[in-house]
Amino acid sequence: MKKGIHPKYVKAIIKCACGNVIETRSTKGDYIVEICSNCHPFFTGKQKFVDSAGMVEKFRRKYSSKGVKKSSAKP
Repeated sequence: MKKGIHPKYVKAIIKCACGNVIETRSTKGDYIVEICSNCHPFFTGKQKFVDSAGMVEKFRRKYSSKGVKKSSAKP
């Protein structure tokens, strides 16, 4: 390899929002990520719902099994 044309391959620390810390090597240095393999739903098997507008609750109220509404349309 030619000297002086390749980037430095240094120790890097990847920090997740959940608190997980991974030590690796990278040409960019340290990273801060929002989700990692310890907290990602695919790897943990736990599904998380993010409902910021209340749409899930609105759907449940509208289509709850209180009773079936009959449509006024005639066949």
